[in-house]
Amino acid sequence: MVAFLDFEKPIAELQAKIVELRESAVAGTIDIAPEIAKLEAKSDALLQQTYAKLTPWQKTQVARHAERPHFKDYVAGFVEDYMPLCGDRAFADDKAIIGGFGRIGGRRAMVIGHEKGDDTTSRLRHNFGMAKPEGYRKAIRLMELADRFGLPVVTLVDTSGAFPGIQAEERGQAEAIARSTEACLALGVPMVTAVVGEGGSGGAIALAAANRVLMFEHAVYSVISPEGCASILWRTSDRAPDAAEAMKITANDLLRLGVIDRIVPEPMGGAHRDRPKAIAALAGAIGEELDTLAPLRPDQLRTERREKFLRIG
Repeated sequence: MVAFLDFEKPIAELQAKIVELRESAVAGTIDIAPEIAKLEAKSDALLQQTYAKLTPWQKTQVARHAERPHFKDYVAGFVEDYMPLCGDRAFADDKAIIGGFGRIGGRRAMVIGHEKGDDTTSRLRHNFGMAKPEGYRKAIRLMELADRFGLPVVTLVDTSGAFPGIQAEERGQAEAIARSTEACLALGVPMVTAVVGEGGSGGAIALAAANRVLMFEHAVYSVISPEGCASILWRTSDRAPDAAEAMKITANDLLRLGVIDRIVPEPMGGAHRDRPKAIAALAGAIGEELDTLAPLRPDQLRTERREKFLRIG
């Protein structure tokens, strides 16, 4: 059973009743199928009503849901012949950002993204998707390699932000993020980015200065986390819901402001409730954008990308 968020408590209670009835139906002789069907219909309606009016803070919780698909799930779902490439050729291999060659819809491409991990062991191995300088330098290496071979670049963003540790700062975290952003803007090949979960601060934009920026319906994208913003403005993270509202971090707000180009719909109740459907929707959207960009010359791609970001704000 899917893990329920705090605001989904009424739905969780209905689901618990359904499970209880099913268990009693196995042991008893009374036909309670109609009652179960009635409760399931009520649960589905409540889920639809809840997700039709999510607040920005609730969307943040959905974007952070531990069971949402991660980079490795998208690669398994729509990237064929995937060949991972490791290391920045300078310091180490940062597993918070991974990438490699593959085929998307038969088209060769370089696929790069944040990986958070899906259990304690893998989350620690991937540092919860918070990259260090070597992660961004690896991304630069892979983007430049794609440019050399004329392959489009697809990036999947899902990070709360770059790793803020002392060692990362000592190794040039800010410089690495700036260089990665510069590498995105300099590409002479099509670049498509999808914000699939959290898009946090410079840690996200370093992989997202693309020709087309897509965003899942319940993803969030912001310069700082709502908790961080609340701590700065009100000296308490308890005001995070207010900060989320003020920051305009949802897909609808960002599309209206011109920060992103397209919203990718999620299955009812979020991508974590139907992973295959969410992955298929993202694959289709990325494929369509790559088809649109394919005819453009390198100079056109660079000019369009530059003008796109100059128009923001």
